Amino acid sequence: MALSGALVSTQAFAAEEETKLENVEKIAVVGSRAAPRSIGDSPVPIDIISSDDLKKNGSTDMIDMLVTSVPSFNSRAQPISDAATLVRPVNLRGLPSDSTLVLVNGKRRHRASVIAFQGGGINDGAQGPDISVIPGVALKQVEVLRDGAAAQYGSDAIAGVMNFVLKDDSEGGSITVSQGEYYKGDGATTTVDGNIGLPLTDDGFVNISAQYKNADATSRSVQRFDAANLIAQGNTEVKDPAQIWGNPEINDDYSIFINSGFDINDKAHLYAFGNYSSRDVVGGFYYRNPHNRGNVYSNDEGETLLVGAVNGDQSSCGVVPIPKVDTNGDGIPDADGNVLTSQPYLDMVADPNCFAMNQIRPGGYTPQFAGTVEDRSFFAGVKGEVGEWNYDASAGTGNNKSTFSLRNSLNPSLGLDTPTDFETGAYEQVESTVNLDFSRFINVGLSEDISFATGFEWREESFEITQGEEASWIAGPYADQGFNIGSHGFKGFGPESAGKNSRHNIGIYADTEAYIGERWLLGAALRYEDFSTFGDTLNYKLTAQFSATDELSFRASHSTGFRAPTVGQENVVNTQTSIVNGDLIQTFIAPPTNPLSAFYGGKVLKPEESVSNALGMVYEDGDFFLTVDYYHIKVEGRIAQSSQISVEAEDYDALRAAGVDHPELISAVTFYTNDFDTTTQGVDIVGSYDTELLSGHAKFSLAYGWTDTSVDKYDLATTDAGKVRRLEDGIPAHRATLTWAQSWDDLSMTLRGNYFGEYYATHADDTSDWGSEVADAAVTVDLEVSYALTDGLTLSVGANNLFDQKAQKLKDGTLGELGGVYYESGPFDYNGGFYYGRLSYRF
Repeated sequence: MALSGALVSTQAFAAEEETKLENVEKIAVVGSRAAPRSIGDSPVPIDIISSDDLKKNGSTDMIDMLVTSVPSFNSRAQPISDAATLVRPVNLRGLPSDSTLVLVNGKRRHRASVIAFQGGGINDGAQGPDISVIPGVALKQVEVLRDGAAAQYGSDAIAGVMNFVLKDDSEGGSITVSQGEYYKGDGATTTVDGNIGLPLTDDGFVNISAQYKNADATSRSVQRFDAANLIAQGNTEVKDPAQIWGNPEINDDYSIFINSGFDINDKAHLYAFGNYSSRDVVGGFYYRNPHNRGNVYSNDEGETLLVGAVNGDQSSCGVVPIPKVDTNGDGIPDADGNVLTSQPYLDMVADPNCFAMNQIRPGGYTPQFAGTVEDRSFFAGVKGEVGEWNYDASAGTGNNKSTFSLRNSLNPSLGLDTPTDFETGAYEQVESTVNLDFSRFINVGLSEDISFATGFEWREESFEITQGEEASWIAGPYADQGFNIGSHGFKGFGPESAGKNSRHNIGIYADTEAYIGERWLLGAALRYEDFSTFGDTLNYKLTAQFSATDELSFRASHSTGFRAPTVGQENVVNTQTSIVNGDLIQTFIAPPTNPLSAFYGGKVLKPEESVSNALGMVYEDGDFFLTVDYYHIKVEGRIAQSSQISVEAEDYDALRAAGVDHPELISAVTFYTNDFDTTTQGVDIVGSYDTELLSGHAKFSLAYGWTDTSVDKYDLATTDAGKVRRLEDGIPAHRATLTWAQSWDDLSMTLRGNYFGEYYATHADDTSDWGSEVADAAVTVDLEVSYALTDGLTLSVGANNLFDQKAQKLKDGTLGELGGVYYESGPFDYNGGFYYGRLSYRF
């Protein structure tokens, strides 16, 4: 079992060929740097999911495919989540997405440019790779190492490693067309994918895969109370519903992967692989009420209209009170009964010196957040043998760029001259890696030769912010009159934010593994890394496996690890809009060393440090396979986004002196900080049983995960109790998947039950009692039936969430306030049942 930078020996090539045959042991190339071995013989837990297993799912998103296959792997849909809508974060073993190292063909995959500012608690502020760009049709298998591996690979491997192995066939291929939609009648998704293997003379191959997808938006919304009131009072400019809670619209989502190899001779092999992917995403934002939205319509919570003066003298325009009406019939005007008639606007139009933003958006407005995500990579190398040594020399680069825009918004500080659509700028992540790895077997007189591996890695990564158009960030002439600066909802990146930051690091490792006698397998790894920004680190890992009998073995590991803060986390700038206690709060996200952050406690980021321990057993007897693994991960100085820290009026003068412009227009600030010490523990159980049943072949599979996280220490100045609870209870402690796969000659069926335990449900960032509660456990059922029409043509029909299990509904009192039906945080798709059909042709 070899890890990412691992040197694959000639034995590995043989093992890879074996996996093409039916009814052979699953062989992994992650976990150690010795020759690949059966997952049952591994001293660390590994899951292998084949390409065919991945496809037995209505979703064509790689994240959804893996959620049903890997214990302790979680993700969720992202409605109204700023940039997290574009790249959905995941977590393995209760840790954020950037604590799992992602590989493609054993090489480090670059991270996404998007940072999950609203990542559902665990992933708040995480910057992991975008694995959704990897189509299932391009894969031979996915290998998931559920064990800390920083000592073998370096940063990002605290939770584990995922290796996506691309197809390497030199002939044959497939074409698949699938179509589906939710029971509700929305979210229609069409996917076309294909794969073809071509020979590269008699000594090589080129394998090409492509996928194209479009997905309509969904809506699980109700009309907001305030919007309904405005409509009742005669405001005809308000939509019903005023805002949409649902999946974003995805257009022109395509991805192309190419994998190639060529045997120079019997001792040297050239290889190259890469991808180009792109998609356009449009999602919703929060509704801006036209009588009380601060710094746009009113600055006194809807008592009076915010009126601007062209000549700068607001007193000359007078005060425009917003009348309140009795909406519930008790004879008392109530707080949310404000109503705007057309007369105040007519009066202001009559006075060319005075204006209000209601003249442009009299019914309020709901911005739309849009983005284009482009992802590309290329790796090439040569591997082979020189004497007793195996070598692998490679170099590669990858980049991910997210270009943002905002529609149906305003820059209030520009007054009535404001545009309503904005190009707000872009984030771009670029990473380049060079690896040189060596491995061999050494005979020291033991029952088997010792494997030894060593190598070197050089890596550089950069994070760049591209400036948006001027109207999206400029402080217009009315900023000093209390009007918000920049495109409202997502301020564009100005010249002070734009720029490129980078760092580089080197890593050197040594890895050895040996059988001591016939029953003991022992391994050790040591890795030294030096970063240009914060210095060096040394980490180690020890593994052991004891074969008690031919069927039963026990395994254990102990390791130290680290995760370096990303360049993006150190330098990102953004404006985030959140709901707290039902109110919209606009928060400025700043680098931790920015004057605003530093004033409220921001400091230079340091790496996270971890200690991981694991203990497990493997039982394998014929067609029965079972693994049980316990893990315990302690992380110190965990990097996370701070809670929203209010910018107080008494601090304005000091902030201006520190260089902060217009602090009175900033409600709150948040930044990255080494905020937490956490302990995460859990148990993963994976089992399978093959048997003859109902005149056909049956396979039963179980994947169960128990995960528990406790926050041991946190900074009261930058973190609130609600954020701590989201970290501890934001995902179900218990999750299980039981699958029955049945096949006959031309007919096959997959029936899967998914259990999700209780969890702490919140809506957006609201962790108050008003906006959160403990959600009930739930069970969903997936079913797929396939029939082989001919030797190569197969028709499949199925449904995810067959019985339309509903997600946790919001409390009655919050439904109308927030405009959504279900809690935004949840372990399964809140959109309900999804049915689909798929036609596949293999040649």
